[in-house]
Order: sequence, then C-alpha cells, then structure tokens
Amino acid sequence: VLKTPQEMAVDAATRFKDMRKAKKIKLKDLSKNSGVPYSTIRRFESSGEISFLSLVKIVSTIGEDEEIANLFTRRIPASIEEIIRENRR
Repeated sequence: VLKTPQEMAVDAATRFKDMRKAKKIKLKDLSKNSGVPYSTIRRFESSGEISFLSLVKIVSTIGEDEEIANLFTRRIPASIEEIIRENRR
C-alpha cells in the first residue's frame, strides 16, 4: 500500500516518538541535549514536519545514528542485465 509523503512523515515521527519514550528520554532533555527547540520536536512528533538537519540532530542525540547513516544506502542496479545477473545468484 503506497502512502502519501505526509503519511510517511507522520509514521516516521510516531516511530521516533515510540523509540524516544522506550529510552525514557524526555522532550525537554532531548531539546537541551540536541540543540533543537522543544517546539520543533513537539511539532515533529505530532505532524512529521521537521528540517532534515534537526531530524539528524535528534536521532543522533537518542543514540540512533545508524538510522540516519542507512538512509539511501540501497544500491540501484545500472541496467536490466545487472538485475538478471543478481537474480541468478
């Protein structure tokens, strides 16, 4: 099921909020330690809206750098022949 960009952003924000809460990190502490304003983090967790740099800062602050490091790492085949070769393995 394809989702809209807004739905994907809200889903990511919900997962982030759940992760933050599981680590027992309060919004005020996250704001203080990340340098991202409290209101920005609250807006993100409720609407999915945040600048990419602020997202990187808060994700890193809760110790999930790998989540950001793994963005866009999927290799894209250069040709159909490459796809066929990969599928034969």
